[in-house]
Amino acid sequence: QVQLVESGGGLVQPGGSLRLSCAASGWSFSFNVMVWYRQARGDQRELVASITSGGPTYYVDSVKGRFTISRDNAGNTMYLQMNSLKPEDTAVYFCYAKFRRYSYSPYQTFWGQGTQVTVSS
Repeated sequence: QVQLVESGGGLVQPGGSLRLSCAASGWSFSFNVMVWYRQARGDQRELVASITSGGPTYYVDSVKGRFTISRDNAGNTMYLQMNSLKPEDTAVYFCYAKFRRYSYSPYQTFWGQGTQVTVSS
């Protein structure tokens, strides 16, 4: 069984920083893709940042220059360093990962339970 366990969320003042982590337990493979999503109250879930095996990264425009996504060498732990946080960053942040053995195989997908980030004075 595979579990994605998220941590690092909490309450922070505008301009502050948080570091989120997503760790996979019961999993010995390197994920092909790891992604951070977020969902603000009443809004749709949006992709925040992603990182692919080999290093390519993507960021939604609203977080570019402020957030940094990374993962460990084993490819089963992911981080999101969030700096200069704004009230509009307030949301539940979800970890998501994809794996396939071969390029022609279907992906297996996994979700974390989500962690609350609140940016407020």
